[in-house]
Amino acid sequence: MWLLKLACLAAVCGLTVCVTGGMLYPRESPSRERKELDGLWAFRADFSPDRSAGFNQAWFEQPLAETGPVIDMAVPSSFNDITQDAELRDFIGWVWYEKEVWVPVRWLQDKDTRIVLRVGSAHYYSVVWVNGVKVMEHEGGHLPFEADIDSVIRKDVGMPCRITVAVNNTLDLHTLPPGTIKYMNDRTKYPTGYFIQGYNFDFFNYAGIHRSVLLYTTPRAYIDDITVDTNFSDSTGFVFYNVSVVGSAKPAVKVVLSGKDGRCVATADGPSGVLKVPEVNLWWPYLMHANAGYLYSMEVQLTAESGQIDVYVLPVGIRTVEVTSSKFLINKKPFYFHGVNKHEDADIRGKGFDWPLIVKDFNLMKWMGANSFRTSHYPYAEEILQMADRHGIVVIDECPGVGIKDIHSFGNESLAHHLVVMEELVRRDKNHPSVVMWSVANEPAAEMPPAAFYFKQLVAHTKSLDRTRPVTFITDSNYARDLGAPYVDVICVNSYFSWYHDPGHLEVIPIQLNTQFDNWYGKYQKPIIQSEYGADAVPGLHNDPPTMFTEEYQKQVLQNYHKVFDQKRKEFVVGELIWNFADFMTSQGITRVVGNKKGMFTRQRQPKSAAFLLRERYWTIANGTGVLPTWAKYPCQ
Repeated sequence: MWLLKLACLAAVCGLTVCVTGGMLYPRESPSRERKELDGLWAFRADFSPDRSAGFNQAWFEQPLAETGPVIDMAVPSSFNDITQDAELRDFIGWVWYEKEVWVPVRWLQDKDTRIVLRVGSAHYYSVVWVNGVKVMEHEGGHLPFEADIDSVIRKDVGMPCRITVAVNNTLDLHTLPPGTIKYMNDRTKYPTGYFIQGYNFDFFNYAGIHRSVLLYTTPRAYIDDITVDTNFSDSTGFVFYNVSVVGSAKPAVKVVLSGKDGRCVATADGPSGVLKVPEVNLWWPYLMHANAGYLYSMEVQLTAESGQIDVYVLPVGIRTVEVTSSKFLINKKPFYFHGVNKHEDADIRGKGFDWPLIVKDFNLMKWMGANSFRTSHYPYAEEILQMADRHGIVVIDECPGVGIKDIHSFGNESLAHHLVVMEELVRRDKNHPSVVMWSVANEPAAEMPPAAFYFKQLVAHTKSLDRTRPVTFITDSNYARDLGAPYVDVICVNSYFSWYHDPGHLEVIPIQLNTQFDNWYGKYQKPIIQSEYGADAVPGLHNDPPTMFTEEYQKQVLQNYHKVFDQKRKEFVVGELIWNFADFMTSQGITRVVGNKKGMFTRQRQPKSAAFLLRERYWTIANGTGVLPTWAKYPCQ
């Protein structure tokens, strides 16, 4: 039980965790600076039998190298695939990171400057010290956390700042995602203390500091949060805004909205109000409009009573989202999701943030004609959503609620944590026009009795946080016994006919898929997205007639699904998301040969045969809408 207790250590040794304040993306402005701390950090895994040596010996009180052997570790990256050590690759427990950095003297000398330490994400429980003083802790991966460190670093002006981060990747029944620790006590088979981390999701449990660590500054009186909601009527757009300010009782707030050409299109005064935009350029999805992904710049300027000024610039896309009984509407026009599911996953870096990979993936999605993706099965980096905003790629934003299969994971402790995670997710991503729907879980055991209360509360809470977007979760349950489906706005269904069900029998796909759609729509009268479908294909493996794991079989699975999609999208099916965009790593097992091979692309982003099939289909669908200009029609020369 020691691992489970350690996972909760930080919660009982100081700070409490609650969602307060804003979580604006750190942007530079005339009043704000940022200093990225990416690069090489000192790293040490706690291999002690109970993984508690780091805390018992207070590694955070001294340079990490003085506590024992350390190695270089890249940040951001997963630690698992960086070395040749199989024990580190599969390590469960606490790992320790450390970096010494110089804080600019002008930051320290200016007493009116607030200095913040921010971690983009770390998996899964994190405790952070600065110069041996604990400044924050955070439960859960995939989302940012930060702390004001002024009082700590100003004590040692003229000395480098030592940042220590302890990260624990243990999963239990109440984490998101949940997992179990199983101790193998048969000494005739296993060594003393041997345990296995179990979980119910099909991707590798990468861990470490996965996104950038940085310092940034604001004035003492600063813009803490901004919330925008948009609408339009005829040719006039509306941006309803609310600005939260800290450090000023009577702030003067001025808001200026500018177009891509830099010209001002609307202004307003006050911490809340509405900007009216004449001849509005709406934010349209990729391939739905010739001018997709149009973003305005909303500059918010705060002037405090002291005269301090803070400036923050927020990109704003003006668009609406609505759901009817059979349609998904963006800007009051039917939108059809033809897209992909993805993973933050790549060779060596694992889930570590990597700009070249992100740019490549967006180029491949646009080449394929994909207009959307789901952040399966966790929130992706903020920079990915910013790319989606700019390119007009629609996003279903999913929390880490994957693998909720055990009845104990539906209890009050799990629900309370899940609600907090949704608060953090909505707080971070609420202003992205690309995000059109929240997903609160993937393939939970929704037929279990506690699921009804759990999802009723979870969906209601998410809607209370954001009333402008629909809410869903992704199901693979029986339509008649799914206790969460009554509460969602859109039915998202995963099915793998002729793969996990009736493997090798392509002929059953049309019958079973038609039945699936008719059953779900007949009961709930809600639009349906085929949120996952597909088949594994080992690149370069061929056989005719097609057999499982060949590229030919993968193509025929897709073709059989597509025939039914083309029938049902005339009625109530509003989307199809292939599983998966690219091959990805999983845990070792007899059903996986170096990972999941359902990708349209290899893990190295090279296309399989199915990628060309999907490209032909997606561009055909886009051309069929009749909104593309001639120069954009596929195939383009």
